[in-house]
Amino acid sequence: MNPPASSPHRLRRALLWTALVVLVAVAQGALIFFSVAYEAARAQDGADDAAAAGASATRREFTRLLQALQALPVDDTGASGASGAAGTTELLRGRQELRRIEWRSESMHLRTAFDSPYPPAPFRQMARRELAGGAEEACAGARRSATPMVSRSYYMPLAGGLGSELVDLCVPLVQEGQDAGYLVASVALAALLESALGAEARRYEFSFVEGDGARLARAGAVRGAGVYRAERIVDLPGHPLLLRADSSAGRPSLIPNLATALVLGLSIALAALLWLLARDLRRRAEAERALAEALSLRRAMEDSLPTGLRARDMQGRVTYANPAFCAMVGFTLDELRDQDAPPYWPPEQAAEYAARQAARLAGAAARSDREAREGFETVFMRKNGERFPVMIFEAPLRAGPGGAQSGWMSAVLDLSAQRRVEELSRQQQERLQATARLAMVGEMASLLSHELNQPLAAIASYAAGSLNLLDDPAAPVPPSLLRQALAHVAEQAERAGRVIKSVHHFVRRREQTREAIGADALVEAVLPLVRLQARKSGARIELDLPAPAPRLLVDRTMLEQVLLNLARNGIQAMEGDTPPAERVLMIRVAPVGAAPAAPGTPRRVRFEVADAGPGIAPEVAARLFTPFFTTRSEGMGLGLSLCRTVIEQHGGTLEHRRGESGRGTVFVFTVPATEPTAPPASPAGAESGDTSRAVSAR
Repeated sequence: MNPPASSPHRLRRALLWTALVVLVAVAQGALIFFSVAYEAARAQDGADDAAAAGASATRREFTRLLQALQALPVDDTGASGASGAAGTTELLRGRQELRRIEWRSESMHLRTAFDSPYPPAPFRQMARRELAGGAEEACAGARRSATPMVSRSYYMPLAGGLGSELVDLCVPLVQEGQDAGYLVASVALAALLESALGAEARRYEFSFVEGDGARLARAGAVRGAGVYRAERIVDLPGHPLLLRADSSAGRPSLIPNLATALVLGLSIALAALLWLLARDLRRRAEAERALAEALSLRRAMEDSLPTGLRARDMQGRVTYANPAFCAMVGFTLDELRDQDAPPYWPPEQAAEYAARQAARLAGAAARSDREAREGFETVFMRKNGERFPVMIFEAPLRAGPGGAQSGWMSAVLDLSAQRRVEELSRQQQERLQATARLAMVGEMASLLSHELNQPLAAIASYAAGSLNLLDDPAAPVPPSLLRQALAHVAEQAERAGRVIKSVHHFVRRREQTREAIGADALVEAVLPLVRLQARKSGARIELDLPAPAPRLLVDRTMLEQVLLNLARNGIQAMEGDTPPAERVLMIRVAPVGAAPAAPGTPRRVRFEVADAGPGIAPEVAARLFTPFFTTRSEGMGLGLSLCRTVIEQHGGTLEHRRGESGRGTVFVFTVPATEPTAPPASPAGAESGDTSRAVSAR
């Protein structure tokens, strides 16, 4: 019988053996788990690499296919000639993914088509026009961007209940700088995958899939197990496709890794026991060193932050402030600590701040952490007396195991620089608008001189004639004749005065305020200035205004500038290629609906300024509203940019489109109305309220 003294020793040894067995079991299980995870990660990485390589190969193959299509010869009509037909046939024979090549006119009418020589023949089970293809949409996008475009995929049924997923590749054709139609190639997605992937298709199943996982086309000699998958975007122009790589390998087996896992697990467990004995001796020293490093790192982080940090106790007294906060207010930490009224409070607002702080501290228990973290803006005072705005984000300061609140922690941001930048930006915007207006008046100076020459010459002529009559003593001057001459002089002087007054009203600097004004009055205000440009260019101004004219709530001066800018741009656009008889500038005003679409939705009035010029080139349209971009040597490039800014300030957008006849440009914008506007009157004549009118200004 063992002595009783040996019982603690046996218990200790049993505990050690138990610990050893437990550690070995845990180590073995962990090693097996990590081995399986490693094998799974390798398989997944392989699928990711295969998907990336497949997507890259598909893009390269598509690029080569596009280059081959672009290399086909084109005759003057945009269709493939004799040499082009041979090249097209050879291309179809060498590219099984090409199922059909079509040469189409600018209006998408079919000129010539070539089918693939390989079975099955395309579009036999169902005509092409019956399929939901996107060739027209792709060609429209290709024409707008002047680059080839790919349509969305569509299903082409084949004999025997089979089918193939296709996409249409549209290549715009250009002959001597003119549009020559389109080259439309129907590409089979499955054949494209087979051609692009090669050896990779023997280990993985590749397929094009929809966003919801539906498979469009597949390639590969194996079927994917559905365990390790990877997807990549094949970025084709116009319509990207999603490529999926599915590995044929299933989940890794445990048997090949079990022996290695057991050996390594036992070795690691034995080494861990010895390491635990030594670690106990160093644990305290390491913990102390880690604590010191953590404290040092936290202090370095707080001292390096440019944001001010401030800690306060539950009574609102400052207990800590980082160097950034001290530099912000100009006080040291000793000057801030334990002060009932912080020295950075402005004296004139100290009572208000104290009351607000007392209210915040009184409601601290009822406020949530989210409410406490909401920022608020206030004003602090530097040590030199300077006041500056700050933004404060404050959260409860919690410490201890229970997380009891011991105070408040605040992050303080100095907003002085931001306020200066905002003020500078506002001033620059005002200067920019004033510069644009003065530049416009400078451009109009020559037109004003031309317009004023006529009334001034007439005044001089009538005055000279009157003097001649008065100087002839032999012939008495009839009072009626002299009265008529003076009336003409007054009329011409009034005409010159109206021109000068309209420019004066336009240039006069004033605050931007909203006022209610009729749309007809707004148009009539800028019409004299528009006529100046129109007479010089031989253009005709036409107006289309509803009756009664809708009333607007706008900044009158700025909206007059918008209308004048758009009208002058339209007239200048017609000075080059537009025949004089066709130079018509249309200004149209129409309400947008008779009532708002929903309660609270403001009513709007639409303005349209349409010219008959050559239109806007795509490369110019992309930068049309960019500040300082202009196509005229004498322009500043600010007119349209400021127009868009003014319209956006009125809650609208400034847009442009091609004219209804295919020629010219129409600029459209909307502004708010002050009252419900009736729909435009029917064009049945004056009895039915027809108010459209044309103003000739040649």
